[in-house]
Amino acid sequence: MSESGTFETCRTLPPMSVHRGRPEVSPSTKNVEIDPTRTSAATTGSSRNPPAVPIAGMHVHESLQARSLPEAVSFGWLWRTVLHARSAEGDMTSKPGGDSFDPQDFLAKVGAGKTISSYQKDQIIFSQGDPADTAFYIQKGRIKVVVISDQGKEAVVGILEAGQFFGEGCLNGHAVRIATTTAMEECLLTAIARTTMIAMLHDEPKFSELFVAYLLTRNSRIEEDLIDQLFNSSEKRLARLLLLLANFGKEANPTPISPNISQETLAEMIGTTRSRVSFFMNKFRKLGLISYNGKIEVHRSLLNGVLREKPSLEQNETTGPS
Repeated sequence: MSESGTFETCRTLPPMSVHRGRPEVSPSTKNVEIDPTRTSAATTGSSRNPPAVPIAGMHVHESLQARSLPEAVSFGWLWRTVLHARSAEGDMTSKPGGDSFDPQDFLAKVGAGKTISSYQKDQIIFSQGDPADTAFYIQKGRIKVVVISDQGKEAVVGILEAGQFFGEGCLNGHAVRIATTTAMEECLLTAIARTTMIAMLHDEPKFSELFVAYLLTRNSRIEEDLIDQLFNSSEKRLARLLLLLANFGKEANPTPISPNISQETLAEMIGTTRSRVSFFMNKFRKLGLISYNGKIEVHRSLLNGVLREKPSLEQNETTGPS
């Protein structure tokens, strides 16, 4: 090694093989030629860092090579450097396709362990108590998720739309379905077998990222629904639901709510009666917060009026039907 700290002669080296405990360097790394005029820190007592040894196209200090694998990985900067170096050399593409994998393309096409099916309005996709061995992805349409009690009472626990997964409970050990899912309109769904889904989550980081992002978003929504149910009035719960169904708060512009979502469904989702929902819907319409034109159009004033507690909307709150 020259005084500038660079190698004058270095053979092209194969990647380092790593096992538990200490990393093993390929024998060819022993043939590195180092400038003899430079003495090691151990013999001279110099405070300089130990010489670097080239491994898999990068330089790693000997002090790090002597550590166990868990200790070496704890150096976040080193791990990022390894990934960057291997990515540049193409070592990460160990399987065909590599970084070219597109999760959306995978979900949109039929393949091993996947089927794509169309469902008509009110068609049941799976029923509560059916065997759980498949996860679904919604390409188009909306799905209603309903739970039925032993006494036959139904509760709508969610409405899912394009870009969302459902039936993923099969990945968590659920042997049977815990809810019934029904198409609210014409839907196009991708069904993924449990074994295929697990394999993709294990082998494809981009697919795992997409699925984990969905789970985090849905978990946040469930927490917000619980808080809404515990602390807000039925009027505010209905207003929030209308805003969510109209896609307020998303990057895209708000959209009209499909007439397929009845007042009875809205009542089941917020935990109140249909008559109560009808009373509030008429109230919102008279105040200009929503309008009917075949579909329910939600105006931005509903966000300011109800969720931000505009005084004029709080009057006569208790005069409606119970």
